Amino acid sequence: MTIHSESVGIKIENVGLSFGETEVLKGVNLDIQPGEFFAFLGPSGSGKSTLLRAIAGFGPTPTGRILVGDQDVTTLPPWKRNVGMVFQSYALWPHMTVRKNVAFGLEERKVPANEIDKRVDEALELVDLLHLAERRPSELSGGQQQRIALARTVVVEPRILLLDEPLSNLDANLRVQMRRDILKLQRKLGLTTIFVTHDQEEANTTSDRMAVLSDGVIQQVGQPVELYDAPVNRFVAGFLGSANILDGEIQVMNGAPSFVSDKGLTLQLANQNSGKASVVFRPQNTTVLHDSQAPADSMVLRGTVVYREFLGSLIRYGVDVGGHLVAVDELHRIGRQHVEEGAEIALCVANKQTVVVHG
Repeated sequence: MTIHSESVGIKIENVGLSFGETEVLKGVNLDIQPGEFFAFLGPSGSGKSTLLRAIAGFGPTPTGRILVGDQDVTTLPPWKRNVGMVFQSYALWPHMTVRKNVAFGLEERKVPANEIDKRVDEALELVDLLHLAERRPSELSGGQQQRIALARTVVVEPRILLLDEPLSNLDANLRVQMRRDILKLQRKLGLTTIFVTHDQEEANTTSDRMAVLSDGVIQQVGQPVELYDAPVNRFVAGFLGSANILDGEIQVMNGAPSFVSDKGLTLQLANQNSGKASVVFRPQNTTVLHDSQAPADSMVLRGTVVYREFLGSLIRYGVDVGGHLVAVDELHRIGRQHVEEGAEIALCVANKQTVVVHG
């Protein structure tokens, strides 16, 4: 028998959940496609792990509905959902061998012994650890333990795979390799997968789509590039990558919209609705005008260099522009002249690289 999965979708309909007086999830609606690698991304306390655990069936029953495929699982106990979950702590049995750890779920399901042997071998081959089958978890590295936890989960052929901050206990280099391994395994199995993380790089590099959460509310859903380039509100803009965010108000001046920041900086904008707003632009899309003219269709900012940081491939400047600290990233090249702290400089940002958000 070959380990397989039937790709199913997940629908979350108006799901709410409270712990006492604290409302943790607030009317969450989401539609995850069959076979999709989907990420829940957000800071600590945003509700992302609580939402994942609600899908798995851990914790109190939420309001609303959770459907896996066509089945409403909202009130079902975890063992009746056929959902596989990998925890942050791996949760391996220390006294059992690798083989026994992976076989545990099959033994609990009363699968015949010869079938267990075949499926355990297949699962360990999937994660390239069959040669370590007789070792115990304490004899494995953190990355190997993580792969064993994955093998133990997929061997029971769950309908969906849930990953709760699975890489947080690994060092930086190993995290990069493991996220590639997890994605490769997911693609091979075609298993609908939800990955919870607070690390935007992990979400960006693995997910087909993601949901950004804050305060129990989904702020935006989409492909990583879409959310990065076109955030719908200030929170998403600030959470995804480095961003310069100027808060203020759009006013009509001389018949044209202008942005007036809360520190009095005025910028000309294309057609925008009046009212409270934030102007967002990324450090890498902000250019230092050394001796050149600003191109057409760009805004020019003038200020004083407050700090300069050498980041290897980049030089990052912090520039005081009318009381706003604006970050500017410039590609480092051998022999390139750097701007000194205290220097007066001009910056430009192409209008098409500027986003205005009203939330």
